[in-house]
Amino acid sequence: MDANQQPTPLRPDQVRVSHDEREAVVERLNTAAAEGRIDFTELEVRLDSALNAKTYADLAPLTADLPQEVPAEPLVLKGGLNGESRTGRWRVPAQITVYGGMGSVKLDFTQTECRLPEIAIEAHGQTGGVTIVIPDGWVADTSEMSPGLGGFRDKTTSERLSGTPRIRLAGNGGAAGVVIRHPNSWERRTQRRNQGR
Repeated sequence: MDANQQPTPLRPDQVRVSHDEREAVVERLNTAAAEGRIDFTELEVRLDSALNAKTYADLAPLTADLPQEVPAEPLVLKGGLNGESRTGRWRVPAQITVYGGMGSVKLDFTQTECRLPEIAIEAHGQTGGVTIVIPDGWVADTSEMSPGLGGFRDKTTSERLSGTPRIRLAGNGGAAGVVIRHPNSWERRTQRRNQGR
């Protein structure tokens, strides 16, 4: 090739895919099979193709005939005077902004069904503080968190289960602080009771 000749730019479908993108397709295919949209023989074929996909051209056909999920709108929570929370089953968007206010905010993901590869959370502890509870197997990248006066505590583990989201947490602990953790013993008992119903 001539030294002055520019390389031919790649088409979008020729770009290499990441592990997270492969896992997101795997999760979507498993859900489609559970919904009865594809049979288990076809599921096995598509899963094998997804796990061995190298480019977007390899991945795109695997879910092209499945309904497209409409992403949830970004969520903003403000603790205000009385506090705010998201618990139980709720639709998780890719972007969440949280202000602890005076009353505090709690985000509990333990009963959500989330197939996003990544969730970006911006948390500001302010006077009330922010508590974020994520299921076992989810991991958090907290490198962009500033402790502020109230501090920041990361009580999560680094062991990520296949197909689970990565939390990217940024923000400031403020006066009351920000905590991200896995469920405590009381929350685990409550979850087991709810699953038994």
